Amino acid sequence: MRVALFGSPAFALPVLEALIRHHQLVLVVAQPDKAAGRGLKMAPPAVAQRAKELGLPLEQPATLKRNEALVALLKSLKLEVAVTAAYGKILPQSLLEIPRHGFLNVHASLLPKYRGAAPIQWALINGETETGLSIMQTAAGLDTGPVRLARRLGIAPDDTAPALAAKLAELGAEALLEALALLEAGSLPSTPQDDSLATLAPLLQKEDGRIRWEDPANAIVNRFRGVFGWPGSWTRQQGRLLKVHALAPVVAEGEAGTVLSVDSGGVTVAAGQGAVLLSEVQPEGKARMVAAAWAHGYGVKRGVRLG
Repeated sequence: MRVALFGSPAFALPVLEALIRHHQLVLVVAQPDKAAGRGLKMAPPAVAQRAKELGLPLEQPATLKRNEALVALLKSLKLEVAVTAAYGKILPQSLLEIPRHGFLNVHASLLPKYRGAAPIQWALINGETETGLSIMQTAAGLDTGPVRLARRLGIAPDDTAPALAAKLAELGAEALLEALALLEAGSLPSTPQDDSLATLAPLLQKEDGRIRWEDPANAIVNRFRGVFGWPGSWTRQQGRLLKVHALAPVVAEGEAGTVLSVDSGGVTVAAGQGAVLLSEVQPEGKARMVAAAWAHGYGVKRGVRLG
C-alpha cells in the first residue's frame, strides 16, 4: 500500500521500519528540529534522522493548519492510507480526508483509557498491571476515533516508562502491519469508543516528578517508574533540589518525608504508608552518587525532613 508516516520520537521507529519492509512508504512527516543537550544544538527528531539516513522523502512543517503546500503534496502522492505514531500534533480535518482510507493512529494504550500524549507514563504512575496498543482511526478530537485493532500487554513490576515504551513500540509495529493487511482485504473492524470510560493522559510537567512523601510507598515507586525518562523523580532537602535516580519500597514506618535511617545501602525515608530506600541520588549542581555518600556529605541523618 502507498503509505505516509507522521511520527517524531523513537517510539515511531519500529513502525517506520515495518512500513519500509512491507509497504510503499512514500513520505515521512516529523516535527521540526529542536534545540537539545547542554549546548542546545539543533537536533532532528529520531524519525527525521532515520528518514534522512534512509534517503526517504521527509517534511518537517512548523505548522499543519492552513498548510496548503503540505495538502497539495499529500494529494499528489495518491495515498491509500497514512499512519501517525507519536507525531505530537493534532491533525486538521483538511489532512485527514486526503488518504483513501484516512489516517490510522498507533496509540500506546487500550482506548478509551489514557487518551492523550503520555499514556505510557500515566499507566505506570497509576499502578496499572496491564496496558496495550490501539490502532485507531484518526478523527477530529483527542484520540476519539473508532478502534480498528487492539493488543494487550502486561506491565512488569520493574518496567519504567522508557522500557515499557520500547515494548509497546514493537507491539505497535506488529499490530499496524496486521491492521493494514486487514484493511487491504476489506475486513478491518471498526469499534466506536465508549466516551463514558475515557481517561486522560496529558503531557507530563516538571511538577509531576516531585515525590509526594504523603503517598504510600508503592505509589511513590509507581510515580518513579512513570517519570523515569522525564522529568525524573525529585524532592528537596533544606530547600535544595535532590534528584532521585534509584529507589525501592522497604518495610518501615514513620512520619512521611522523614529520614528513618542511613547506612551503606542508602537512605530510608518514611512514606504515608511504608517507606522507600533511596540508593542513588543527585544533589543540585552535583554528579550522581550513592545515597549514603550524599547523606554523609550533606549531614543527612535520622530525623531530617525531605519535601
